Amino acid sequence: MGSASKYRRGDGGRRRDGRWRRDGRWRPEGRWRRAGLAALITGALVLPLSAAVRPETPAPAPASLAPLSASTLDEAYAANRANAVEAARMAAAHHDRDRAATERRLAAPARHLLRFDGRGSGRVTEVLGDLARADRVAVLVPGSDTSLDTYGRFHAAAAALHRQLARQAPAGTRTAVVAWLGYETPGTVSTTVTTTGRAEQAAPHLRALVTDLRAITGDGPRISLLCHSYGSVVCGRSAAGLAVDDIALVGSPGTGADTAADLHTRARVWAARGGDDWVENVPHLGLDLFGTTVGFGTDPVSPAFGARAFAAGDVGHSEYFSPGSTSLTNLARIVLGETKAVTHD
Repeated sequence: MGSASKYRRGDGGRRRDGRWRRDGRWRPEGRWRRAGLAALITGALVLPLSAAVRPETPAPAPASLAPLSASTLDEAYAANRANAVEAARMAAAHHDRDRAATERRLAAPARHLLRFDGRGSGRVTEVLGDLARADRVAVLVPGSDTSLDTYGRFHAAAAALHRQLARQAPAGTRTAVVAWLGYETPGTVSTTVTTTGRAEQAAPHLRALVTDLRAITGDGPRISLLCHSYGSVVCGRSAAGLAVDDIALVGSPGTGADTAADLHTRARVWAARGGDDWVENVPHLGLDLFGTTVGFGTDPVSPAFGARAFAAGDVGHSEYFSPGSTSLTNLARIVLGETKAVTHD
């Protein structure tokens, strides 16, 4: 921010206006530290702007489903599509044309909804590919400002990954992508985006999803969590003992843990940040304010965190799944288990 954004490369990530602490957290100096702390405090306490910006659109309760398994998958897809049809009808009657259009698209015969709830900001768990027969499954965990109303851009990221996996997968390897909008994401400018509260609420739901996936696929397929932005805080809160093989953090402000070991996961933990990602300027610290911790601790791409750093190229904060990008290519390699092919900066 301002003159504090100037830094030099090739010196282990240290900037002229600050330095890494021994525990791997970034310690800004002078005006940069004051500005960073002020921004965190302002974001956490003074700007609750994103809460009630749109009126509530009516929607039915979620469909009642049998326990998920390979044999009940098509039944679940059909029930959730039917629920999306009814949600679209109710939204149209409420004169919410945008919401109705989104729900009609989700209700199309080609869409595979593992879960759907059109109430409030919305919840969608969508499958791309043949989940029951997949050898490799990638779960996308989104960050702030992702809702049913912005679902199109999240689906586009999942679709780009699905296409990339199809191109890179060895012959005979079957892949599936799960776009998981299973929690109420924080607003980018809100009281919730700088604390772990939403992540702690989301964690049981992400853990339940992985349990469902294992019930559908069995123990053989490898499952990877690809966690973007605030989604990496969700993954951090969910990771302990979770039956996944890889956790990749991209554009992460931190996980709430000091080190990858503190996540208590058997999964390989990866981290990357694009060269044009503004999240690099977020101070990596934890500040106790009135009983709430603001900030998410150690920078996941710092050596002290202990993740496997990989190259993302020059992408910005919302571009990690852009077709043709270094980040997307490497994320596909991680999902496919091609760890030796993953490139590094």
